[in-house]
Amino acid sequence: MSANTISKEAQIRLMNFFNNTIDPQEMAKSIRQVNYVLALGALRQHATLQNEIDNLQNSFYWLNELAEVLNPYLDVE
Repeated sequence: MSANTISKEAQIRLMNFFNNTIDPQEMAKSIRQVNYVLALGALRQHATLQNEIDNLQNSFYWLNELAEVLNPYLDVE
């Protein structure tokens, strides 16, 4: 676990993300869903992944959005 603090710019991006894009509880739900589905998929040789593909796609999207808020690189030219 890191003891580093995030920059003011990252804090602002996070606040904007959670105020304007997705509810923090929905983000937490998405993170938990993707973790659950991926873990079970690996343990059950991917059978779970096929049953949960919609949840996995949604969670994958939001995890990438959060990553962009924390450390944007897709917009860098």
